[in-house]
Amino acid sequence: MNELRIDGKRLWESLMELARIGATQKGGVKRLALTDLDRQGRDLVVGWGREAGLAVTVDQIGNVFMRREGRNPALPPVVTGSHIDTQPTGGKFDGNYGVLAGLEVVRTLNALGIQTEAPLEVAFWTNEEGSRFVPVMMGSGVFCGAFSLETAYAARDTEGKTVGEELERIGYRGEEVPGRHPIGAYFETHIEQGPVLEDAGKVIGVVPAVMGLSWYDCTVNGMEAHAGPTPMGLRRDALQVATVIMQEVVRIANRYPPYGRGTVGMVQVFPNSRNVIPGQVKFSIDLRNVSDALLNTMHEEMLAFVARTRSDSGLAIEVERVSYYPPCPFHPDCVNAVRAATEKLGYSTMDVVSGAGHDAIYAARVAPSGMIFVPCKDGISHNEIEDAQPDHLEAGCNVLLHAMLERAGIAS
Repeated sequence: MNELRIDGKRLWESLMELARIGATQKGGVKRLALTDLDRQGRDLVVGWGREAGLAVTVDQIGNVFMRREGRNPALPPVVTGSHIDTQPTGGKFDGNYGVLAGLEVVRTLNALGIQTEAPLEVAFWTNEEGSRFVPVMMGSGVFCGAFSLETAYAARDTEGKTVGEELERIGYRGEEVPGRHPIGAYFETHIEQGPVLEDAGKVIGVVPAVMGLSWYDCTVNGMEAHAGPTPMGLRRDALQVATVIMQEVVRIANRYPPYGRGTVGMVQVFPNSRNVIPGQVKFSIDLRNVSDALLNTMHEEMLAFVARTRSDSGLAIEVERVSYYPPCPFHPDCVNAVRAATEKLGYSTMDVVSGAGHDAIYAARVAPSGMIFVPCKDGISHNEIEDAQPDHLEAGCNVLLHAMLERAGIAS
């Protein structure tokens, strides 16, 4: 069993065939959730699953589960998967790799006539990207009870079309109640979407956790005035005060390495005129870290600094937390299964805490879960030029195969 390997060429060809659905001129993929292209992608993957002998179940939010029976069907299945919807300027591998790696595991076991003790399942979740409908990670979120099916159904895109209507239209509004589907363990294989593995020259990232994040909207209110006649000492310049807070966001993150993150990614300046002192600035704040304790410390330091800046400047400053996802540690049994598989297969490895959200975060609320990362070129993802080496993708799939077998067991 230690010599067991997947067919890397077959995995690559499947990825390239799926990537043709919604292919863009720059080599990427645009396959938004619940569009006709998403239906075509779903139909292709489900067709492959049925060709591999898998029984297909679709739940009411459109999550798809493709089952390979085990010797003991009473055991909860060991599940792997991800998503096949993409960003508007997405790549070939984000999400798609995790689904097709699971399919390749099944194809390999079929070819070798190997039966597992527990069933295996390959899943893909609805609207992970959140690029057409919000919230993100919708299918897995409904599955674990993070929000209701009714809330998801009511979500609208920019044209006013709802999730419920679009699921019905494309034929993927199933009957199974989300969350009623048992999961014994869950693994998700994914490109890293960051530069750490490539920079370190490692092939496999063992993912012990996903960072938590806090998102805020900050508004600084000053007073517009003419840029020429108003002396510097008499200005109520909202932008200059806002930049002081922006710099502190970065300093806070740097105080809590290695996983502290602090980002200001969106800024709106009013009136945004060349010769007018800004009277109002609205900007986003994104704080991340790997533990609740560290993230809360960063939160409190940011609020304290804003309070001091409000007092020192005399300007009205408001901060509202608009989103919070707690850090997600993965189950030690699943993390250790990935680690053991990597060591057995002889791949270079390191631990990588994920800074991005994945369906595994929600799966971890209902079952022991873990993730496997492989490098992507220059750490670039959510971009049409997203790329990954075939041998790295093959290695990650081999690790997935052995980790799933460790959890599911080999039928004697």
